[in-house]
Amino acid sequence: MCYKVIAYFEDLQDNSFAYDVGDKYPRKGFEVTTSRIKELATNQNRQNKPLIKKVEEKKPKKADKE
Repeated sequence: MCYKVIAYFEDLQDNSFAYDVGDKYPRKGFEVTTSRIKELATNQNRQNKPLIKKVEEKKPKKADKE
């Protein structure tokens, strides 16, 4: 699953790694728990607002078979 940053934050569970608006979350090579995703996607964090949102992954369309 891929998430997009919607508000600047520093991830305190990742050595204060800074995420800017528009960045993908999590960064490559860093694994997060489901509970961490929930925390960042809701107001249950130190900023009291959602910091990330889920991005729907677009699946490539299959070519029509003729």
